[in-house]
Amino acid sequence: MLAHNDITRGRRQVDILHYPRAEPVDDVDVLVVGAGPNGLGTALELARHGVRAAVVDAATEATLVRAGAAGYTPRALEIIHGWGVLQQIRDGWTFPPEWNTGNLLLTSLAGHQLGGSHTRSFELGGGPRYSTHIPLRRPQTVLQKAFLDRLAELGTVVSAGWRVEDLTRDADGVTTTVTEVGSGRRRTVRSRYVVGADGARSTVRTLAGITRSGEYASQRHYRVVVRTTSDTSAVLGPFPRGTSIVYNDRYTGFLAALNATDWRTYAGPYPLDHEPDERELVEHVKAAFGFEVELEVVSLTPFYKSTRIADTFYRDRIALVGDAAHVRTPGGNLCEGIGDIANLGWKLAAVLRGEAGEALLRSYDEERRPHNERIAAHALDRDRRGADAYRRILGIGVPDDADTSEDAARRRTAVGDILGAEHAIPLGVVFDERYDSSSVVSYEDDQLESDEPWDAHAYTDEGRPGHRAPNGNLDPFGYTVYDRLGSHLALLVLTTDTAAVAAFEAAAADRGTEIEVIHLPDPGAHRRYGAAYALVRPDHHVAWRGDGTSVDAGRVLDVALGRADVPALIGSVPA
Repeated sequence: MLAHNDITRGRRQVDILHYPRAEPVDDVDVLVVGAGPNGLGTALELARHGVRAAVVDAATEATLVRAGAAGYTPRALEIIHGWGVLQQIRDGWTFPPEWNTGNLLLTSLAGHQLGGSHTRSFELGGGPRYSTHIPLRRPQTVLQKAFLDRLAELGTVVSAGWRVEDLTRDADGVTTTVTEVGSGRRRTVRSRYVVGADGARSTVRTLAGITRSGEYASQRHYRVVVRTTSDTSAVLGPFPRGTSIVYNDRYTGFLAALNATDWRTYAGPYPLDHEPDERELVEHVKAAFGFEVELEVVSLTPFYKSTRIADTFYRDRIALVGDAAHVRTPGGNLCEGIGDIANLGWKLAAVLRGEAGEALLRSYDEERRPHNERIAAHALDRDRRGADAYRRILGIGVPDDADTSEDAARRRTAVGDILGAEHAIPLGVVFDERYDSSSVVSYEDDQLESDEPWDAHAYTDEGRPGHRAPNGNLDPFGYTVYDRLGSHLALLVLTTDTAAVAAFEAAAADRGTEIEVIHLPDPGAHRRYGAAYALVRPDHHVAWRGDGTSVDAGRVLDVALGRADVPALIGSVPA
């Protein structure tokens, strides 16, 4: 199998991304272990909150052909937008963006469309918009390059080629021993906290003594990156369809462009002890292209359709994010890691500033672990339903692409009907990031009983405590509520009656913390939040809402910052 070849493939390649080789720092607020997107993202989120962070990683580079994630949800982009790198990511395409014509369901890349939707349009809209962002596709290395460039601007030290060997915790912090790969030189880094973003085989998780629960897979699948070594324009034209999900009698799975010549494909399942050879893989993948094409395998990465979730995401100054905390059936893992980062970052900052209690850090586990268990259960169920759908498709039989008979058209329609039910947009997965078992959320009387059950395909954009705060423009020029949120709690005043503002400002001053007051007396915003006031956290979640009468503002802030021993139901029923 070849790592690279000599074909000239264009000037926008990001084949190899070299990490900075800086010497590790001696002392820092937070040491982040792992220079993947979640590790670099953690450093960016911490910098946004004024926290000194540094990054170490045993690896020295990332390669495009081994890039994992390529699609990012609107919810993930809401968070990335706050890091000031979103436009750089958009500009960092490695194949022309016009290849992205939507997630199309095809019989092959050169074949017939079975379903899916085109998102390229000069008339955007057509349904409820829960976010100011729409999904984005870029290779993972593009994300990492943008993150590294921004961290360099911020002066955050990234030390590649240093492997973590030991962690020692005490009452004041963590001493991490790192060894330089190759030379064997040893250094120690002193930090108040450590964040493990070092992947599914996390060294940090192991050294912290955090176990995982879940099922091991009984089969192995592969992510296969193939390179076209022959001209495909005669069949595909000037631009192929960049992201497709292919269904035919020999292949099922994604076929997604990474650049002008390299495509991410899938193979499996195979027995755990079997590694297919290049000939076997090429013949399998050719069925996804649907025409005779010369291919070579440039990357083969195993993955497993199983769920393994850490038994806690936080313990004694050690936090886990991304794959270090949770692995599951592929699809959206990186975006869930970005959600971890947003939840953890502001909490670390608040504790480091002395404004919050240790309970706020414990709430990271209370909130993110149940959420990830919910998402993992859906992913596994979705995969099982997908396998059942494919069995039904094989029962119908996908006609050869060259077959244009009425019977072939009828069978393709029947297959499309099956797939339509399986590929509905999972709005709940994307947006319903609710936290319903948190000690730092002031729930309303009977709220947990009256909340609609979580549904992977349903979402209600309402500002209930523990739920994602509804977003919208603060002014006619596109500046949003999320743009206004900083590193502290924000009080949305959704009424012209501002009587409760003084109480919150005084309570914040008494506790040595800040509070942003945002006046938004808009009827539409009031309807979305269902209250006259809402306390919104930096991670875009509602901590409390109420009508402002008879409210103990100090108690509300104490709960939200983890300063209260026992959470309480606070305030009157929303107006």
